[in-house]
This record gives sequence, structure tokens and C-alpha cells, in this order.
Amino acid sequence: MREIWDRVWADVTTTVEASATSALIPLAVVVVVLAMPVLWHVARHIVTIAHEAGHSVIAALTGRRVSGIRLHSDTSGLTTSVGEDKRFPLALVAFAGYPAPGVLGLGAAALIAAGYPLALLWIVVAILVVVLVLIRNFYGFLVMVLALAGSVAVAWFAPTEWRVGVAYGVAWLLMLGAVRAVVELSVSRRGGGAAGSDADSLARLTRVPGGVWVALFWLVTVGCAAAGAWLLLGGLLGG
Repeated sequence: MREIWDRVWADVTTTVEASATSALIPLAVVVVVLAMPVLWHVARHIVTIAHEAGHSVIAALTGRRVSGIRLHSDTSGLTTSVGEDKRFPLALVAFAGYPAPGVLGLGAAALIAAGYPLALLWIVVAILVVVLVLIRNFYGFLVMVLALAGSVAVAWFAPTEWRVGVAYGVAWLLMLGAVRAVVELSVSRRGGGAAGSDADSLARLTRVPGGVWVALFWLVTVGCAAAGAWLLLGGLLGG
């Protein structure tokens, strides 16, 4: 265990200088993934995990007890929590989901820009472990085990340049995937679907139309993506 901890700590504290290629190649890969429905269906599970983690964190911070997370094969998810049914805390929990991947992606970009892409990979592993403990269905458990195994394999065995590239890819996927998820929500609502969406839950809790909440989701996720892109590319391309 001491050897494992020493290796992880070394990665967490090691700074790595990245090149423009390290940022641009993962960006290109993520753009392709977002553009191809089959690939996006697989990658969207990562965005959903971040989405449900956002619900869970805010639920815990507002005094609610998170009773479980479920992930479904259609890439949707559900977080359940128990506590007082006060409108404001419930609205905060409902709002947290769609912005969460973008906010996490922006945090990931800041960590990479500070020179700690290897630390990011181990933070991802830690987050996945916490979410795995909260999973309450078999499909979700299978998704989490595969995601966790892949993350540990990359963080432990991959060459440094590959780990840096994956760290960039995680940041790009979270930020850009968050935007695409909001676009999908908007399209679904216009088509009469997504009746049980977070935006509709917020509309019921606050009396503010669901479209306003979708617009706020859009502003937050696009803002996070723009800020994250500046962090990841500004210094590299400027130099």
C-alpha cells in the first residue's frame, strides 16, 4: 500500500508542461465523438455521471441524505435524496445537474493549466469511487466499474504523454459534452419530450418557466466551455 500511495502522490505533486498538440489532438477527438451518435452515446455516460454527481453534492450540502444514484442504458440518470421538502434546497439540487459537467470540466482545465494533468486523473478516480458507492442499479454498477477500471488503468499504466492527453480529453468532454446535453434538452422540450426534466422540475418548484432554466443551463455551460478553452489553449497557442 505504501508503494501505491507513493506512486499516486508522486503523480499528484508532479507538474507537467504540455504542448499545443497535447491540447488540440484530444479536442479533435472529442469533437468527433460529439458529432458521431454512436460514440456520443457511449461518452455521454461520463457526462451523466458528472450530472448526477452534481445533484448528489448539492443535495448533501443542503442537508439532504443521498439515498442512491441510478444510471440507465439510454444515458439518463436519477439521483434520489431524502430530507425536508423545502422549495429552495430542492431547486438548488434540481439546478445542479446540467451545469455540473461544465463546472467540473472548467475545474479540470484550471488544474491542467496549472501543470497538474496527472493529478486530475487520480481526482477522477476518486470521484468515480464515491459515485460507485452510491449506485443502486446493475447497469449503473457495470458502467461505473468499467469507467473506474479504465481510469485506473490509464492513470497507472499509460505513458506520461498519453496520460496528459487523456486529462485534456476529460476536460474537453466534460465542458463540450455539457453544452451538447443542454442542446439535447432544448430540442427534446421543443418536441414535447423531457416532461420530467430538471428544467420542468425547476418550473414546478419556482413558477419560473422551464425555458428560462434551459437558457440558464446554456449560459453556464457555454461560459464554462469558453473559460476552459481559454485556460487550455490561451497560453499554449499564444506561446
